[in-house]
Amino acid sequence: MTSLPTAIVLRDSLRSGELTAMRLAETCLGRIDERDEKVRAWAHRDSAFVRRQAAHLDELQAIGTQLGTLHGMPVGLKDIIDTVDFPTENGCILDRGRAPAEDALIVRRLKEAGAVIVGKTITTELAFMHPGPTRNPHTLEHTPGGSSSGSAAAVADGMVPLTVGTQTGGSVIRPASFCGVVGFKPTFGAIPTEGVLKQSPSLDTVGVFASDPVGAGMLASVLSGVDMSVEDQREPAKLAFVEPPFWDQTDPDMREGLSSLATSLSGVTVQRKLPRIFESAEESRRCLNFVEMAHHFAARASMTHGALSDETLQAMVEGSRYLATEYVAALDMRAKLNVALDPLFDEVDAIVCPASLGPAPRGLGSTGNSIMNGLWTLAGTPCVSLPILTSGGGLPMGVQLVGKCGSDKKLLSISNWLWQRVRPSA
Repeated sequence: MTSLPTAIVLRDSLRSGELTAMRLAETCLGRIDERDEKVRAWAHRDSAFVRRQAAHLDELQAIGTQLGTLHGMPVGLKDIIDTVDFPTENGCILDRGRAPAEDALIVRRLKEAGAVIVGKTITTELAFMHPGPTRNPHTLEHTPGGSSSGSAAAVADGMVPLTVGTQTGGSVIRPASFCGVVGFKPTFGAIPTEGVLKQSPSLDTVGVFASDPVGAGMLASVLSGVDMSVEDQREPAKLAFVEPPFWDQTDPDMREGLSSLATSLSGVTVQRKLPRIFESAEESRRCLNFVEMAHHFAARASMTHGALSDETLQAMVEGSRYLATEYVAALDMRAKLNVALDPLFDEVDAIVCPASLGPAPRGLGSTGNSIMNGLWTLAGTPCVSLPILTSGGGLPMGVQLVGKCGSDKKLLSISNWLWQRVRPSA
């Protein structure tokens, strides 16, 4: 599989003039033209628009204009993020042709930073569970995950160096694991969601995809307006390996891979258990997700009979059946989970656990199970998926690192320390 240089290498080449924005844009467009008929990562793209952006950025550089952080960097955006230059259809036939009047805040930040917006990547219907047409670049018969499927696949296939996605259950970390790229879900609220589809505002989190943690940190810094760039981790990180709820559902390859990783890191790792309150985290997350879906998608559900998938409609029906007391109790869970985690984070720098149950399942009728991710989405903790494990069948599997809320920069730096130590190419 063809891969691009890392985002940081591309950044330095663009700044030095060794590489022009136009040349990089043409490389990405060529790869998309070559592969997207099979992978189907893109919902909307416009080659002429990409070239106009690149030409303008090269002109600015030629006259000595100060360059933005992402000068000339091609970026893909999940198709639930409003853009004036492309439709934003939310993976939903009811929103076909929808043309936002203004860019989402994060899109404005990308443009100010000099990014080249390549297009909109495919998402599942309303960023929920009904699969889109995207395929896993490693094996086209297997799911890429959801709902940020196109964003993960585009980076994995070398079409662009960076993409933006979102996570409400496991929609950044799981597709990153399945597609073999780095996925970063920051602390809840760290990246603004203004102009992003509201599925479940108590959970919706903007995240990023890259080929390494450094690129993820560079993109997240621009989107958040806060420094999340990777720093050298001079001292070994102390890591806690945990078996989260539903551990018994993980694939044997995932369990064996994590066991081998823990052995290779002996001296900097400990085995710990999560507080018991985490056993009820998934039910609380499900309550929040489905109640808020039922509210925010109600108008669409009533527009045309049969227009929405059974998966989406069933979740909304379930959401309408929760009691107000159950919803309020679910809202309280985030604070309780983080209080329960405090003693563990006093002892270690990060938690290590599966990024998914195992490798990407065969078939395109499901996006896979997010059970390894939802508890952290509810907790609001930052998470990184590192593609450092491989299944017996040769498919990538991600290792998930979890940090304390607000420790995004630290977690990315720890992730890069681990990536440099154990990445498959090292």
